[in-house]
Amino acid sequence: MRLTLLRRDPETRALRALSQRLRRLPERHRPDDALQIVADLARSLTSARYAALAVTDSGDRTIGFITSGLSSEELGGLRTPPQGHGPLGSLRADGRPVHIENVEQHERAFGFPPRHPEMRAFLGVPLWAGGEVRGALYVTDRSRGRLFSDEQEQILVTLARHASKVIEDDWY
Repeated sequence: MRLTLLRRDPETRALRALSQRLRRLPERHRPDDALQIVADLARSLTSARYAALAVTDSGDRTIGFITSGLSSEELGGLRTPPQGHGPLGSLRADGRPVHIENVEQHERAFGFPPRHPEMRAFLGVPLWAGGEVRGALYVTDRSRGRLFSDEQEQILVTLARHASKVIEDDWY
């Protein structure tokens, strides 16, 4: 019974998956490699269509951008990564998770780069480094049109803790 409960616990599932994937990395690797694992796990563990991880500088400009789920054509169509307007801006401003049921109808949904993929449901959590919000991990559009739940938020928060450590230790 206890083992079954642990398998269902979102934090345990995220940590187990993260541990398994990180073990495959070579001892010497770039921070981007570990952050790509976080983005890929965020997408798969939440059943999202897309995931992205943005790293920002002290001026809140995006200096690192990692995606999961975008085709090379979609990624090539983005001339610049999102710069923290709209939903990302509020996440970065107050450091609190953001749930949006329909991005297209949300008052803070603006500032997307040209040719940005369309999306509806959005869940994002902050990435912290040095006591400041220094980025975001977010997912969009769960399979079959479902909304993101508190369980998916807990998964992202768990993955974001690891990404924050990588950013703090290895990025800056």
